[in-house]
Amino acid sequence: MLKIGSYNIQKAIGVDARRRPDRTLKVIRELDCDILALQEADKRFGPRESTLDRNSIVAETDYRPVPFGTSEKSLGWHGNAILVRKDISVLSYQRIDLPKLEPRGAVTADLMVADKKIRIAAMHLSLVGHFRKKQITSLMHQLHEHLDYLPTVLIGDLNEWRDTAGSIKLFEKHYEVTTPGRSFPSPMPVGSLDRIITSPEFTVTQAGVHKSKTARVASDHLPVWANLTLEPAAHLSKGLETPSE
Repeated sequence: MLKIGSYNIQKAIGVDARRRPDRTLKVIRELDCDILALQEADKRFGPRESTLDRNSIVAETDYRPVPFGTSEKSLGWHGNAILVRKDISVLSYQRIDLPKLEPRGAVTADLMVADKKIRIAAMHLSLVGHFRKKQITSLMHQLHEHLDYLPTVLIGDLNEWRDTAGSIKLFEKHYEVTTPGRSFPSPMPVGSLDRIITSPEFTVTQAGVHKSKTARVASDHLPVWANLTLEPAAHLSKGLETPSE
């Protein structure tokens, strides 16, 4: 069993307009995921300084960040970061450029979890539907044309309100899309913007939205999570079908 999460931390600024990194770390500890993707982890301008101190993450949680930052002060790439438990090995990682109207990107990490090698891709997509589609198309191309195949989980803030949207359908050739629930805005959520997307080797056994008292204040998004099981042979039949499609 593997617990995966996604959390747009809004640069550690809560709905009370206060920047409280300690409050964000509290929510991260509450989530108790094995792997957690963060969005809006870094400030957008200048040196893109992280709103969460890397040393505090290591000292105060069971996690360490995958080193995506382009400077000593940043934690991620276009605000996207991945935290992994300290007993998970990071085999490789990369930043992914995406078509953008506003600054957007994605990150991937190949991880060894117990004795299983998996890939995590984390993203924060555009507010504009046309660019969301272009970004997903680009991400699918880069994952499936430029990288060796691995069982993969994609997680993040898709900024898409509808499960039936055309942008969501772009994932469906390779993945199953799970919408854990309404996660935005955090005090009274009406939108399911945050999703967990899995390749055929994974089965989602449970998924939900973390609604603690602290989480309702710490960001404008609530975190989402899913419990997954992995069956490594499941992709073989899927892979055999691909050439004839």
